[in-house]
Amino acid sequence: MLKGKQSILFDCAPYVISSGSVVGKKEGEGPLGSLFDLIEEENLFGQDTWEEAESEMQKEACLMALGKAQVEPKEVRYLFGGDLLRQGIATSMGLEELHIPLFGLYGACSTSGEALALASMSVAAGYGEYVLAVTSSHFGSAEKEFRFPLAYANQRPLSSQWTVTGSGAFLVGEEKSHVKVSGVTVGKIVDYGLKDSQNMGACMAPAACDTILQNLKDFGSKPSDYDRIFTGDLGYVGQSILFDLMDKEGVDIKDNHMDCGKIIFEQETQHTNAGGSGCGCAAVTLSAYILPKIQSGEWEKVLFVPTGALMSTVSFNEGQSVPGIAHGIVLEHC
Repeated sequence: MLKGKQSILFDCAPYVISSGSVVGKKEGEGPLGSLFDLIEEENLFGQDTWEEAESEMQKEACLMALGKAQVEPKEVRYLFGGDLLRQGIATSMGLEELHIPLFGLYGACSTSGEALALASMSVAAGYGEYVLAVTSSHFGSAEKEFRFPLAYANQRPLSSQWTVTGSGAFLVGEEKSHVKVSGVTVGKIVDYGLKDSQNMGACMAPAACDTILQNLKDFGSKPSDYDRIFTGDLGYVGQSILFDLMDKEGVDIKDNHMDCGKIIFEQETQHTNAGGSGCGCAAVTLSAYILPKIQSGEWEKVLFVPTGALMSTVSFNEGQSVPGIAHGIVLEHC
């Protein structure tokens, strides 16, 4: 059923049946390293280019999620996937051989939330017994696409974030598991006019604030109703701004808020400045860290809010601002 302005409470809630997480060497050396399904020591993943490596990550993450559930690709009705590259080539080229009907998405770093929301809506509506949601990012391809090729060796400002090399895939379906998607809050574009592409946290924090507040309003909830409220990619700078924005609205989430961009790297020793970002950041953290805690019952209810900065090389070169968007996924133990 529809809830409030932007949310859905599922009458027949779909389940997250399984997931797969694939990361690169740096992510494997971080605080969550022991939790990922696959850590590749060579960040080209056996390919010739960063882009091909990202495609390989997506394929491996999907096959891992399917393998855990003992589901064949031909049993999957639809696949919702996206990445950060132009025309979503990491997704289209990586998943081609799976032969699953595909919806290509672009929500920047919020794509894991967008894909999970659409997959959950499809299953809840009866449009498929199994639906896959997947996304990825790669440090090398993202730097090449949005900033400077790695060979340029430019200095990074303290507000910048390190794009996670990783892919997370999720099999959503009717089959009961210990994690259900009880509802979603679809975010809207929020633009404070910021233009600094090296400060993604500041660009995305207003959208995170907007979606969290709308989720609480639509569901008649308070922050303490959630064991954790996770944002995706705000990092240290963005989290501080989010807290300030929430405080202005009279809502305090400091006690139960966590950010994937803060916990995926060790800031000082790994030199990641303001933390992690990229489509893969929230996706692999959800798969490896968040879902197991919900599955075990350690956390009964989590609001997962990956955040995205909706920029492109064209918009940046034309001097446009960097709008943000965030999607909320309500995950519950069952």
